[in-house]
Amino acid sequence: MIELLKNRSSIRSYTSEPIDETLLDELLEATIRTSTTGNMQLYSIVITKDENVKRELSPLHFNQPMIMQAPVVLTFCADYNRFAKWCTLRDADAGCGNFQAFTTAAIDALLVSQTFCIAAESKGLGICYIGTTTYTAKAIAEVLDLPKFVVPVATVTVGYPASVPQQVERLPLEAVLHQDKYTDYGDEDILQIYERKEMLDVNQQFVKDNNKENLAQVFAEVRYTKVNFEHFSKEWLEAIQGQGFNI
Repeated sequence: MIELLKNRSSIRSYTSEPIDETLLDELLEATIRTSTTGNMQLYSIVITKDENVKRELSPLHFNQPMIMQAPVVLTFCADYNRFAKWCTLRDADAGCGNFQAFTTAAIDALLVSQTFCIAAESKGLGICYIGTTTYTAKAIAEVLDLPKFVVPVATVTVGYPASVPQQVERLPLEAVLHQDKYTDYGDEDILQIYERKEMLDVNQQFVKDNNKENLAQVFAEVRYTKVNFEHFSKEWLEAIQGQGFNI
């Protein structure tokens, strides 16, 4: 398992081979053993295989080809709906329309999504985390008929790899570890941490292709701009509020 985790890559190209239902069920049964806040399991998993539904979802994920190509698309949702209804039927007040409730459910959903990814990869499947779910959560909720207190927070495509790409770089372990308490970074620490990332040929080409001076400018001024973040922050907040959470 350790070697699997060290050597994994996100898979963005899949074969046409379907995933056996027995295998998918086995993976999901293992997945729901994930740690969860207070044993409440405040998440739901929407499995999408239907081509028509995937076609509706595709533009909401900026038409990334994995959505249509993968045999299975999983949308992991923060879900207080089920728990709240149980509480109502048992004459209990779930108190779920607040920021803490949403955060708790979102954490549960993200934990379970990662467990599924590891389980799937252990069986030879490839996965790709799709990071656009929170950008268009309102529209995704409409496509998937999500009721009040259910918010999509992550999407994962899964299938058999058509090809395995070279691993994307990661920061060194010492960059993210802090002993006992947080030790803030000095300027030299930051430059040293990001030096290898900046020196990679692929990233230097990335800088040239975008007509920028350095990699940080590509990330901050091209890929993840302040304007876009502010726009999608507003959309994300409206989506959460629209699903019944008073934030």
